[in-house]
Amino acid sequence: MFLFLSSHKYPLALLLSFQTKKVFVFAATYFCYLKFELNKYYLLKYMATLRTSTSTVIYPFRRNTASTAIPNSTVVCVENGRKRNELNVCMVLQQRRKNLESEKEIMINNSDAIKSCEAFNHVSQIKLSKSEERLAKKKFERTTYLLAAILSSLGISSMAIMAVYCRFSWQMEGGEFQLLEMFGTFALSVGAAVGMEYWARWAHRALWHASLWHMHESHHRAREGAFELNDVFAVVNALPAIALLSYGFFNGGFVPGLCFGAGLGITVFGMAYMLVHDGLVHRRFPVGPIANVPYLRKVAAAHQIHHADKFDGVPYGLFLGPQELEEVGGLTELEKEIKRRRKLSQNSDIL
Repeated sequence: MFLFLSSHKYPLALLLSFQTKKVFVFAATYFCYLKFELNKYYLLKYMATLRTSTSTVIYPFRRNTASTAIPNSTVVCVENGRKRNELNVCMVLQQRRKNLESEKEIMINNSDAIKSCEAFNHVSQIKLSKSEERLAKKKFERTTYLLAAILSSLGISSMAIMAVYCRFSWQMEGGEFQLLEMFGTFALSVGAAVGMEYWARWAHRALWHASLWHMHESHHRAREGAFELNDVFAVVNALPAIALLSYGFFNGGFVPGLCFGAGLGITVFGMAYMLVHDGLVHRRFPVGPIANVPYLRKVAAAHQIHHADKFDGVPYGLFLGPQELEEVGGLTELEKEIKRRRKLSQNSDIL
């Protein structure tokens, strides 16, 4: 057996020279070939023993005295063994080919997956950068409007306080205290502030949502920038307040005192309107603890229903908006909006 293996023309050492990827295939082929040769060797040895052990058989009736040879099945066995070996080699090669094809498909799929992941990461980075830019832009707009609101409020408030102080101090220089004039000034300031709510309701319905809709429409669309065209109405409403304050400040008497009070009331209403409408409702700037006042929450929710246009635009007023909704049967919708805004504010606080 050892001589057969050592003298064979395909020694076992030649297998080490093949490439690593083909070792398995050639090893299986060589193993099958050795098995076939061993079977052939033992079969030939067995046939040789049979030839030496056979004897001459004499048959009667003068028939051929030569021994009848046993049917030799060596060729059939060799052919069957060779076919089986070739079949095994083909199956091994075919399986190896299938494995290579499957590995190639896996590599292609992995490369496609990597490309898709890279594309997804690129798109995510673009979206993240856009969202960051949008947040930065929104923060800048809110800061700009907040500075404008603070400066205008401080300027108007300081001017109003100085005007009230100077006017009443000048009146008291003559020695006679004008109690009626002072009472009329404060009474008309309160009346003008309340009357501005009804004026705003009427103007909102009859003017801003009618002939002046081309200006007020900017308030019902997504705002682009720190200001909008609808802000012009704040300036327009400030003009009569400035005129009344100027006339009442530079003139003495009961009527100028009433004019001064009316201008003061319009100014107070305008500042409160800006704080609640622009700050609390539309969040153009932070309002701090004012957002926790229960009635102002109802006011903000009522004005949000106006923008939703669920009751033909009602309410058109601001501070008396909940009463307008009650008249048209919108209290249920008002409670839903209050809960929605409370949940939204809680989520924003968590974030």
